[in-house]
Amino acid sequence: MRRLPSFLALALFAFPAWAAGSGVVGENLLWLALILMSARLFAPLAQRVGFPAVLGELLLGVLLGNLALFGFHYFDQIPRDPIIAFMAELGVIVLLLQIGLETRLADLVRVGGRATLVGSVGIAVPFLLGAFVVGPWLLPGLDRNTYLFLGATLAATSVGITGRVFRDLGKLGTPAAQIVLGAAVIDDVLGLVILAVVSSLVQVGEVSVGEVARIIAEAVLFLGGSIWLGRKIAPHSSRWLAQLDAGPSMLFAQVLATGLFLAWLAHVMGLAPIIGAFAAGLLFEPLFLKDFETPRIVREIEPLVQDSRGLMDRLRPILTKHTGHQHEHMIEPIGYFFVPVFFVLTGMQVDLQTLADPTVVAIALGVTAAAILGKLAAGIFAGDAGKWVVGWGMVPRGEVGLIFAMVGKQLGVMSETMFSVVVIMVILTTLITPPVLTWLLRRKD
Repeated sequence: MRRLPSFLALALFAFPAWAAGSGVVGENLLWLALILMSARLFAPLAQRVGFPAVLGELLLGVLLGNLALFGFHYFDQIPRDPIIAFMAELGVIVLLLQIGLETRLADLVRVGGRATLVGSVGIAVPFLLGAFVVGPWLLPGLDRNTYLFLGATLAATSVGITGRVFRDLGKLGTPAAQIVLGAAVIDDVLGLVILAVVSSLVQVGEVSVGEVARIIAEAVLFLGGSIWLGRKIAPHSSRWLAQLDAGPSMLFAQVLATGLFLAWLAHVMGLAPIIGAFAAGLLFEPLFLKDFETPRIVREIEPLVQDSRGLMDRLRPILTKHTGHQHEHMIEPIGYFFVPVFFVLTGMQVDLQTLADPTVVAIALGVTAAAILGKLAAGIFAGDAGKWVVGWGMVPRGEVGLIFAMVGKQLGVMSETMFSVVVIMVILTTLITPPVLTWLLRRKD
């Protein structure tokens, strides 16, 4: 362990000089190596002090993204690198695919009405607070459209961060997690509607009812159609593919390809790709191990007990049951590679220089308080599932809030000051949620 600082010093100060002459691909390889290894070092440190691993990855990103403040500029290009950005996007897609694989559609349906209510309130209250209360109060004299965009930004929810916390703690099967996941889907749809309405007001001064109806119809058609049709097709396609190759490689290819395809389809239809990946994970719930290769543990035990009449017949269903769904475990190594890239890159978007202006920070704290209260208000409607857990589960804005803010900036209605306020709000809601949610879940146990 005493050699670790020397290794890190070599990686940070000696390697960049070599990588500078190795081309774009070479630098990307080095960046990925540093991100992955550093993430694996930071995650256990966070866990040792009682925080979830995702917080360690986020803080690592904040550290790497702000080394320029100390005169070290090697990592400055990573947040703007298209290859790293694509891998980060792939990371959150894989994460939501994993969450979908571990989620039972019946559980989502059971909490569907409550999730819809939570998601609707979680959109409406923050939007109203931002557009008509906090915005005019803390930033008086601005254009109405600026306040509307602030409200839209506060309405957003980033399910990737919350989903990771639930998954790390083994709580994806709880009613609270199901409500948050369901509400996040509602949030995404309604958030897109609000963004379309506000953008239309800015650009043409009016809202097209037809455009709003089209967005809602496309979202409902995609979610309902992909899950219904996919669950009809998946068992048959799985049996057909298993006849060609019953090994794990075919199952792996089927699951991952379906996740990527539905993520692409969601993007084409104007939804977030992560919603498509989550829907893809829900398709494979009926896919049990019988269509593919017998689990390894069964194959290894069978020769040892073949002389015991009837014993293997009794052991087989028990062992198969406890090995779980094979496809869930197959995606795990891909997640180890891509998912940390997403969270580290999210942390690297944080510019600590925005904290240098006390006035901006004070305004941002007020906006952040409204952002948190708006989502906690949605948790009130969670019922027995846990009001505080559900409320805090909806709090992080993450990359979704930044995307909304960037649209407003591109349309010219969000100033640099307002954008800095939004960035600080995104930072705080992203960093505060994992430890608070972890504490609430552990206290509930």
